[in-house]
Amino acid sequence: MIEILSGSLLLAGAFFYLAGTVGLLRFPDLYTRLHALAKVDNLGLGCIVVGLALQAESIAVALKLLLIWPLALVASAAIGYVIARRADTLGIAPWRGDTESVGPAAATEGTNKRGDT
Repeated sequence: MIEILSGSLLLAGAFFYLAGTVGLLRFPDLYTRLHALAKVDNLGLGCIVVGLALQAESIAVALKLLLIWPLALVASAAIGYVIARRADTLGIAPWRGDTESVGPAAATEGTNKRGDT
């Protein structure tokens, strides 16, 4: 029973990583791509670590595996914040949808907050 649960969690983690990779490739801007990658860290890594911890040889190995998850969550949140903050500082605007139907915003397409092109 443990092997089935562990295998299911590993497959679920692989699915979340696949979905995060698709999001990274398909989402339109930096901010939505960061969101996709944060979900991979939260859900994908969590499923994989728990699945591996269920197959661990001892409690100590399982606890070491489970410690990876919160460390990765903290690192992901910090790096995601730094990247988004730097993008905002550089004037990279979030995607607002189809620029042809937006109206006046289409005239400012390709410019950042400072008005540079």
